[in-house]
Amino acid sequence: MDMEKARYHMIEQQIRPWNVLDQRLLDAMATIPREEFVPNDQRQRAFMDIAIPLGDGELMMHPKLEGRLLQALNLKPDDSVLEVGTGSGFVTALLSSLAATVTTVEINPSVSQAATEKLTSHGITNVTFKVGDGAQGWPLEAPFDAILLTGSLLSINPSLRNQLAVDGRLVAVVGTSPAMEAILLERKSGDNYIETSLFDTELPSLENIQIPPEFTF
Repeated sequence: MDMEKARYHMIEQQIRPWNVLDQRLLDAMATIPREEFVPNDQRQRAFMDIAIPLGDGELMMHPKLEGRLLQALNLKPDDSVLEVGTGSGFVTALLSSLAATVTTVEINPSVSQAATEKLTSHGITNVTFKVGDGAQGWPLEAPFDAILLTGSLLSINPSLRNQLAVDGRLVAVVGTSPAMEAILLERKSGDNYIETSLFDTELPSLENIQIPPEFTF
């Protein structure tokens, strides 16, 4: 398989058509080798428009969803970023190329260790890895210019909101299946937040998130 050709087609046929046009982000997605962040038996599928199983119940997002969520953060080179859910480490690597510093929190120690080794092998040095439940954020490193959640949750809790710097942006997928949406939350001043609905999508929930039981009639 020609990985470079597959990467090119992923960007031109999946990501750009989904209105991902930020050139810095597209350059990062063209440079960082996505195929090296998936299990060996999934390498041939690394550029497909699918969610890729990573083991331990983890999934790698569709490439176009990664692109849309990252673009919504509107990252600047001097930003500090919190990522909740390290996963494969691919999105972490993208964040590291777009921002000054990244703190990434993963609840599964083995997943965090694997991602740490991957990013270290690529010479990425501006990422701090934490093991814990990131659903409440990471207050010790706050405030952050941007926060990205790579798993869904029911709603944005006050702890996460309060860890945004003024003019900070938080992007997450909220709700319960099948009624989920990606949102952008911006902190304009101390207690002034603006929430914008971006698009409908679905994403597995973060670990330890309580999903309400379904009602039957």
